[in-house]
Parts: sequence; C-alpha cells; structure tokens
Amino acid sequence: MNFNRTDGKNKDFIENCRLLDMDLDRRVGKKIKRDKYKKFNQLDEIQQAIVVYEDNKVIGGGAIRKYDDENIELKRVFIHPEYQGQGIGSKLVSMLIEWAMELGYHRMILETGELLSESCALYNKLGFKVIPNYGPYRNMPESLCMAKNLKNK
Repeated sequence: MNFNRTDGKNKDFIENCRLLDMDLDRRVGKKIKRDKYKKFNQLDEIQQAIVVYEDNKVIGGGAIRKYDDENIELKRVFIHPEYQGQGIGSKLVSMLIEWAMELGYHRMILETGELLSESCALYNKLGFKVIPNYGPYRNMPESLCMAKNLKNK
C-alpha cells in the first residue's frame, strides 16, 4: 500500500473526492441538503493531499488546507467502502496530522456530521474533540466540528 503526497489538482485525488460526494449523497443526502457544502469543498485551494493506492488502484485519500496562521483544516477524507475497517483511514489521517506539524500548524480542525458515525469514531480515536461550529458551519446544526491540538516537533 502506498500513501502518495500530492495536491488538489491530482486526477486520482479529484476522482476520490467525486466518490466521496456520491457516498455522502447516498448516506445523508435524504436528510441534509448537501448543496450548501459545495463551496466549502473546492479543491483548487488544496496544496497538500494524500492519495492511497493498493496495487496501483486508488483506494482512498484526504487533504489538509490552511484555515488561518494557527489552524489547518482536514478535508475530503474518504476510503473506498471495500477497504474501510482496516486501519487505512487512521493511518491516512495520522499522516496528514504529521504533514500539518511539519508545516508548523498548532491545531487541526475539521467538519463532519453526527450521521457519519464511523468518521466521528475515527476522529475521537485520534484525539479530536468536539468544538463549537466554526466559520461557515456556525449556522449549520447538522455539522459537527472537531479539533486536535498539534505538538510541533
């Protein structure tokens, strides 16, 4: 299994994000009007992304994006369903945390939703804590925001 660093312009990362959106539409689309999130998930501002490959096949990916000078935001994390539950998501997010620390950020923030119980469990396991909804998610009660303090080396 390979975890390759790239950016938001990578075609494999873009395709993985398309599959993530399809999965979210299937899982929560009937309960949440997801169109309002599209403007927050643009890939053109993503400078740091990781694509996960198994035998040259894309099986997942995720990214980080600068939020402000202190905070970096975890974005677009998705492992293909047939590979979920094998620790790949934990390793991917851990690698993105390491990258954020290399870049000198003090805290990683993210937005997810309570309906995405597997994601919430993963983030809790990795030390993320629920925080008040930030920025564009302040008035979105279906959003759940979390943060993890990073200890820079």
